[in-house]
Amino acid sequence: MWIKREIEDVLRQIATKRPSLILTGARQAGKTSLLKRVFPEHNYVTLDIPLNAQEAEESGETFLKKYPPPLIVDEVQYAPKLLRYIKTAIDQNREASGRFLITGSQKFSLMQGVTESLAGRTAILQCHSLSAREYQNWTGKPLERDSLLEFILKGGYPELHAKSLSPESFYSDYLATYLERDVTQALQVRSLRDFDRFLRLAASRTAQLLNINSLATDVGVSPNTIKSWLSILEASNVIYFLEPYYQNLGKRIVKSPKLYFLDTGFCCFLVGIRQAKDFHSNALLGSLFETHVLGQIIRHFANRGVQPPLYFYRDHYGHEVDFMIPVGNAFRLIECKWSENPSLEVRGFQEILKIVGPERVLSQSIVNQIPGTRKTQAGITVEDSVHLENSTG
Repeated sequence: MWIKREIEDVLRQIATKRPSLILTGARQAGKTSLLKRVFPEHNYVTLDIPLNAQEAEESGETFLKKYPPPLIVDEVQYAPKLLRYIKTAIDQNREASGRFLITGSQKFSLMQGVTESLAGRTAILQCHSLSAREYQNWTGKPLERDSLLEFILKGGYPELHAKSLSPESFYSDYLATYLERDVTQALQVRSLRDFDRFLRLAASRTAQLLNINSLATDVGVSPNTIKSWLSILEASNVIYFLEPYYQNLGKRIVKSPKLYFLDTGFCCFLVGIRQAKDFHSNALLGSLFETHVLGQIIRHFANRGVQPPLYFYRDHYGHEVDFMIPVGNAFRLIECKWSENPSLEVRGFQEILKIVGPERVLSQSIVNQIPGTRKTQAGITVEDSVHLENSTG
């Protein structure tokens, strides 16, 4: 059963204007199914099959004769040298559009290949797992408080919903595949047990300031090892680093990024939450809700082909704002509160107003657990936890 994705229209538009398009995203986010659905006339080949990857890496010209454009090339990170031959094929007919549609689950090697081979010849988009809005449109039912918790628990991987799979079984398989293939190929991980423990500890710190030394101590490895493992998670579209906003704010502010998991379902699995009722006694509920909101903002931009401009603010006096979205020279401010009656007093909002001036603050929004509620006081709006257009548009 197909779940319509918001990025479909952007893919069609770009494919009519650019000779190639690269779609990155985590494994199982739906990249391949999406391109096959939107471009059914294209040939298809996956480099997930070792023989295909070897042929593409060692004999790129012959490979493209065997699989001519228009072509979907899946998981190109397994044969990055193929990008040079795609460049040559593009330059032979530069005016033709949509000839090569490429997917990749690992940004690190993919971006290196793009820089070397396809600069100026390709558009790069990100495909995330389902947004809450996509899920709502598919089910035809609004996400109320309890169903929102269920969505946070399950996450957004399309296959999990379309096939009604067990989240525990799905993520167990996902974790095993991720550990056994992607991680071991990208890094020389000596102990998968240490890496597994690192993953679970990182998940327990979603929506928190990154502390590499603390993670290293808890896992029992060096800080440099933690840095390399975090890099692989980021490159594989598993985590996201939210940078602090500190331009012209001096030394009063915190400069460490915040760590977020990009899919709440995987995060819940890693921290041992198996049922929605487990949230009520779990200290991570607020952090997971904030992680959910961050994910919706990122998807809002990514599904429109835009790299999300996004920051947080926190100073050493405890003033903070969860999300700051630049709009030109101004900002939209967003605070997350899992509460039935959230306080409309946000000290961080007042600090930002003092620092940048009220004329540069377009909106102050509190994202609440109860969809559809709207309360205003002193220009602060309690926003819907699913639909964020008023905050991010």
